[in-house]
Amino acid sequence: MELSLASLTASLIIMAAPLVLAALGETLTEKAGVVNLSLDGTILLSAMTAFVIGSWSGSVLLGFLAAACTGGVSGAILAGISVRLGQSQVAVGFALTFLSRDLAYFLGNPYSRQQGVQLDSFPLPGLANLPFFGKALFSHSPIIYLSLLAIPACYYFLYHTRQGLILRSVGENPEGCWARGINPLRVQTIYTIIGSSIVGLAGGAFSLAVKPGWGHPQGCEGIGWIALALVIFGSWNPFRVAIGAYFFGLLQILGITFQDIFTAVPPQIFQVAPFPLMIFTLVLIHFGTGEKNGQEKTISRIMGFLGGTPPKWLGRNYRQS
Repeated sequence: MELSLASLTASLIIMAAPLVLAALGETLTEKAGVVNLSLDGTILLSAMTAFVIGSWSGSVLLGFLAAACTGGVSGAILAGISVRLGQSQVAVGFALTFLSRDLAYFLGNPYSRQQGVQLDSFPLPGLANLPFFGKALFSHSPIIYLSLLAIPACYYFLYHTRQGLILRSVGENPEGCWARGINPLRVQTIYTIIGSSIVGLAGGAFSLAVKPGWGHPQGCEGIGWIALALVIFGSWNPFRVAIGAYFFGLLQILGITFQDIFTAVPPQIFQVAPFPLMIFTLVLIHFGTGEKNGQEKTISRIMGFLGGTPPKWLGRNYRQS
C-alpha cells in the first residue's frame, strides 16, 4: 500500500508539473490586468519547439531555452497588439492560440513520432533514499523540482516584494499607478512576456520530461484552457492555483489507472473535461471585462463564493492620458 501511495504521489507531481507552470505564468499575467487566452496554443508550439531544437542540438537545455523564447514571443505579440495598440485581449488571445496550434502541428509534422532527447531524473543526494516518500518527492528531473519551487517563489514575489506590489497595483488601479510615476503599459508588457515565457516552459516540460516526444495529437493539448480556468478557481493565489492543478492531475491519473476497473465510465470523459472548463472560464471572463455595472457585481459575487476577487482591471485596456 505504501509503495502504491508513493508511486501515486510521484506520478501526480510529474503529471501536474506542466499545468502548474502554465497556471503560475498566467497568474502573473492576469495579476497585471491582462488576460492571455493563447495559453493552449503557446504550450503546443513551445512543446514542438523544445523537442525539435533539443533533438537537433542534442541539448535539453537549449530545448527548454527555445520553449521559453517561444512563449516569450507569443506574449510579446499579445502585449504589442492588445496592451500597446488597445485591441481586444480576448480576440487576440483566441487568434494566437489557434494560429500557434496549427503552426505547431504544421512545422512539427516532419518530427512526429521521432526519437529525441529527454531530461533525465536527478535524485537529490540523501533525500532520495528516505523511506516511503524519498523517491516520490526527491527523484525527479530538474524541471519537476522547478515546478514545485515556483509555487512559493511566485507567492513570495507577488505579496512580499516591491515589484510584486507594483504588479498587483497595475492590475487593480493603473490610473493611480500612472499618477505615482509608474508606467502601467510597460509593467503589463513585461509581465505578459514573462508569464508567457513560463507558459512556454510548461510546453517544454511536457515534450522533454513528462511525456517525451512529439506527435499528432499531442498529449498536452487542452491543458492551456485548464490552466486558465484554474487561475480563476484558485482566486489568483499561487498556492490555491497549484492545489487545483494537482487535483486535476489526480483526476487524470485516476482516469488512467481505473479504466479497467470502472468499465462503465468511458475514458473519454476525462479527455473532454477541458471543454466545459473552457466554456465556464469564458463566461467568467465575459462578466469580468464589462464596465462598472451589474456585470461586475455578478462576477464579484461568484468570486466571493470561490474565495477571492479578480484584479479590477482584468481584461480592460488602459489608455494613458
